[in-house]
Amino acid sequence: MRLLLTMTAVALLTLPAAAQWTITSENNLTLTQYAYSDNWEGGEAGALSWAATSSSVAEKQLSEMLNSRNTLKLEFGQTHNQDGETHSWAKPVNSTDKIDFESVWRFTLGSFVDPFVSGRLESQFTDERDPDETRYVNPMVLTESFGVARMIIDEETRQWSTRLGGALRQHLDSGVLNADTGEFESETTSDSGLEFVSEFTSPLAKERLTFTSKFTAYQALYYSESSDIEGDDWKSPDIDWENTLTAGITDFLMVNLNLDAYYDKEVDDDPRLKQTLSLGFTWSI
Repeated sequence: MRLLLTMTAVALLTLPAAAQWTITSENNLTLTQYAYSDNWEGGEAGALSWAATSSSVAEKQLSEMLNSRNTLKLEFGQTHNQDGETHSWAKPVNSTDKIDFESVWRFTLGSFVDPFVSGRLESQFTDERDPDETRYVNPMVLTESFGVARMIIDEETRQWSTRLGGALRQHLDSGVLNADTGEFESETTSDSGLEFVSEFTSPLAKERLTFTSKFTAYQALYYSESSDIEGDDWKSPDIDWENTLTAGITDFLMVNLNLDAYYDKEVDDDPRLKQTLSLGFTWSI
């Protein structure tokens, strides 16, 4: 994983001509605010909610037989609430928090499928499970994958790619609560298995809308802590399905609709859904 990330960083930083890369970046900021005077009657309370998101892709055909595609997704937002009686502001609560970087190196051999290797880092900016200490960029999940990939659609504005192969994952967490001692400790676990990834991007409604979808399915075959836990929930497949519909109202105003579905039986027996509808400022590269 470290080698793959280092190769990606060197490729991005040492190639002098930025125009050699196909770079896209969508960034937006949304803000909602309520405020009331001290003599306001009723139980209403002030609130401030904001969120910033960024989605960037850097891709280049490094040589005739090697393609590099790097994707970075960042999200962070907070909600600040005011007490309706004392008018004091409570500690802000995170409404969204995400760090997701993936680098895919695909060997373009001109065959039906292409071999690939990839590395992915998933984390969040802040971890506040410990009331006495805020941890940053924690927990982390590192994934190294290898296998075969196929570009089903490869057009200027429409793409659909799939990947299938083996994957190794490491879970690094420095904020795990020890139920016996009451202390927060570090924990490292690992697993390996099979992974399938499908990514699709396409304009809609005469390019007034853009739809992006990423589907990931992971089936663990080995888990380092399997002998120390009861049950076999870790054997159930993990599903991540992220969907985004973007509509540009003006050059600097957009509407985003996100619908994400997650399934991890170790977390919950039922799928978890996250829906976000936002209107805010945007700027693109």
